[in-house]
Amino acid sequence: MYALSTKQEWFDQLLPKGIPTPSSILLSGPGGSGKPLIGNTFIAEWLREGGSVIFMSLQYPDHSFIVAGMENVAQLDLDDYMEKTAFIELDTEIDGVKITNGNHIKANVVKPDIWDEAITTASAMLPEEGPGILIFVSALNLLLFSPTYGKAILEKMKSSAQNEKRYTYLFSASTTAKAEEIAELEDVVDHLILTRSTKSPFQLYLRLGRIKGVPFDSKEILVPFPQDVLMEVKEIADHSRKKVIPEISKI
Repeated sequence: MYALSTKQEWFDQLLPKGIPTPSSILLSGPGGSGKPLIGNTFIAEWLREGGSVIFMSLQYPDHSFIVAGMENVAQLDLDDYMEKTAFIELDTEIDGVKITNGNHIKANVVKPDIWDEAITTASAMLPEEGPGILIFVSALNLLLFSPTYGKAILEKMKSSAQNEKRYTYLFSASTTAKAEEIAELEDVVDHLILTRSTKSPFQLYLRLGRIKGVPFDSKEILVPFPQDVLMEVKEIADHSRKKVIPEISKI
């Protein structure tokens, strides 16, 4: 068992023994509240400990936003870990999985069978060393807007959270829309982390809702991320609503 921590005092004060893995973790809260940034702090430590990471970041137009986020909040240069990372980019125009460049994959992961194929393809590119492979799926609530596959992909997420113990899954999801569906995922993950934000000033707060197997402090804390970084996340969330949701809603 590997105990996942952030090596950040603001988080580790709540969970000094770390999060037991392999397991499933959900960051849940309103849109634009900085959930992927919190995920980045976990990912940085995972990579530093020798693990591999698959990024399925559904809200980002390309992986450059991931690279910038890792540098801004975790002081980690992803270029130093290219052999330990793979990127799955949502592409609703194709019907399968396409390797585009080295460790970059395009896939229509709205469809549950392609979700599986994309993860299998990405994991085959990576070594299973250190703590193993972590799969970071951010803004997964976007997939639920598909009228054809929304229910099926939710069941796929729940099944991954409950039954897949080869990998560690780190999900982030907005509760601004599809709150009832996200509540179903909240119920089945091993570990639940809840976030919220305030507008004036724009600040991010976090509390641990459930951590399986170890003691934790459930008090709410202020997450000390810079204002400009949080604003960038909000702008990306706006991009998702305007561009990604209409595309998925056609499937």
